[in-house]
Amino acid sequence: MDTDGTRETRPDRTGHIPRPAAPPKPSHAPTSGPTLGDWLRVPRSSDGPGVWTYGHVPRAAEEPEETPTRQLISGALIALLAGLLLWSLLWNGYLGSFWLWPLYMFTPDSWAGTLPSVVASYIWYAAVATLLIVGFGRLGRWPELLRRLLRSRAVRPLHTAAPTGPEAGSEDDPARWPELRGVGLGEVADRLEGEAGGGRMNDVDYTRIRRAWDSVRVDPSRMRAFADSVRDKGAGACVHPSGARDLPVRAARHDLLARQVLLGTVEDGARNPYPRRGTALALDPDVLGTSLLAVGPSGTGKTRHLVRPVVESLSLQALAGQAAVVAVGAAGAQLGPDASFDVVVRVGDPASVYDLDLYGGAGDPDEAATLLAEAFVGDIPGIDVRRAATALAQLLGPFRAAYERFPAVPELRELLDGLPTALDALRRDLAGQHAMLRELDARARQHGAPADPGPALADRVALLDRPAFAGFFDTTGQGRPFSLRALEHPIRVRVDLPERGHADASRMLARLLLAQFNAAAAARADRSLFAFLALDDASHTLTSQTVRGVQRLRSAHAGVLLTLRTLDDVPEELRTPLLGAVGCRMAFSGVTTWDGKRFAEAWGTEWVETRDVTHRTVFADQPLTRAIHAFRKLVTGKAVTTDAVTVRQVERERWSASDLAHAVPPGHAVLSLTSVRGERAAPLLVRLAGSA
Repeated sequence: MDTDGTRETRPDRTGHIPRPAAPPKPSHAPTSGPTLGDWLRVPRSSDGPGVWTYGHVPRAAEEPEETPTRQLISGALIALLAGLLLWSLLWNGYLGSFWLWPLYMFTPDSWAGTLPSVVASYIWYAAVATLLIVGFGRLGRWPELLRRLLRSRAVRPLHTAAPTGPEAGSEDDPARWPELRGVGLGEVADRLEGEAGGGRMNDVDYTRIRRAWDSVRVDPSRMRAFADSVRDKGAGACVHPSGARDLPVRAARHDLLARQVLLGTVEDGARNPYPRRGTALALDPDVLGTSLLAVGPSGTGKTRHLVRPVVESLSLQALAGQAAVVAVGAAGAQLGPDASFDVVVRVGDPASVYDLDLYGGAGDPDEAATLLAEAFVGDIPGIDVRRAATALAQLLGPFRAAYERFPAVPELRELLDGLPTALDALRRDLAGQHAMLRELDARARQHGAPADPGPALADRVALLDRPAFAGFFDTTGQGRPFSLRALEHPIRVRVDLPERGHADASRMLARLLLAQFNAAAAARADRSLFAFLALDDASHTLTSQTVRGVQRLRSAHAGVLLTLRTLDDVPEELRTPLLGAVGCRMAFSGVTTWDGKRFAEAWGTEWVETRDVTHRTVFADQPLTRAIHAFRKLVTGKAVTTDAVTVRQVERERWSASDLAHAVPPGHAVLSLTSVRGERAAPLLVRLAGSA
């Protein structure tokens, strides 16, 4: 041991001095930012959909007209010279002595040549000089020029002074839980206040407990259980069923009190409305409830800048008991670590813990057949989806009546192929059930007919009847299938599709999940949770029925996020209905002019004021004027002209197809928003968070 208490490092046998052991790796990242109490006390205000409300201060509705700095300087110099000229004329007596009459009137003759007379004279001179400075200063706009020069040295303020929130420790301090104190739960409020002050409560805990208190206000019979839970567990009360109180990592900035995720900053340019320039832009369930369509080529950051932050925000809200989220993407897509989800379904991966319910938890054969038909043949031109649903129902109904379950993939394929052994076995097990036997006989008669959808259905089912999917889509109850009927619970789900090796099967499963989500979200008995589905790649997954279902989601307190590389991945007859079905549209940089044309049509036109300036050369008649014009042309190199300005109101596209294709910088996107209440935000050019 050394004298300072540290252990001495000795060389080994080779003479090498070993390096000291590294300190243990920290278990979490260092915290930064405001404390929970400071975060709660920040005022939040909004003046439109998509505004990041945390500390937001609304801007003026219209941009103030500013005189050019060059014009201000010239006006100030002219006023200064005019003021000096007038003072010189007064001082030297060229304008007479009238300006000295007040001095002569208020000073006695006995003061002549004395010190008081001199003092009074200089006071009067100073008063006259001050009057001239004030008059010519206002005429030359000197104060405005001074403010302009000083402002150029500092950061130009975009907003007025921010409003202040409640003071710490005051009665309306949200960190002191005044709602609980108001109903006599002072002990519970003290416990929560101590948890927050001691750093044992985070934003998820506060939001979760606040939501639990809101449910108590609706049903007062829960108050005792709520109070007991808070007394026993503190900030861990009313915890999520998974036991998690936060995500292992956050890739975006969130404000759970407003249920928002920061997406980027609105560019401070002429393309954006003045009230939104320079403001932060965020997404929340109020706008996501109208669904969002994002289009952009590969590499523009759709997953990194949009899908991942939105999924992360709704996962945090699920931990707070406010939402249920399902994220669907290709295997390897960066949608978040496994620990951020309650259920991770890796279709085609033998190590997957969870399976996927092919029938979406449906108990009615007709409902299950409708969903399967939409997923299997909804994208095939010329096939009637209703006939396909009928064909499936004629097999699913008898099979469920015989075995009290739906068929597995190999069994469904055999029935659709019309194998005699499979049909005969099903008939034997349906002995005595005449209604189901009639259904089965009707399917047998239609098999092989010219318009029979059975072969197309069998071909699509064959995509799932592959060795890679062996053990998946089990219906015998041996696995752990995930069903979208779980949307009534605050669940976090990620589904990884085998896009690389089984692209057609992945697209079909994506169509199935979208159809099941539309049906499950609308069929929920409890719609207090916001249900959301994020499809990282919706190429070749949209059908006419699913597009109509997306449009109906806003009334079911649900929404979807669809990303596409191009609108060409959607059938041509569905492109316009799709843009009309979603309330939020987002075009990333690099879209084609063909895609830009569709967005331009969806965003419509607006009335703008244009100014046409016509320059006309001035021809002088007088010799002196011609000489002055010749000298001016010699100095400036330009002929003397006059400007004729014409101001008109014209109707123009908000964003043209060419602008969307060529004027959107990398790392930016043009985004329009619509809230579930009908509020709209015009297309905004946004610099996405994390972009250089």
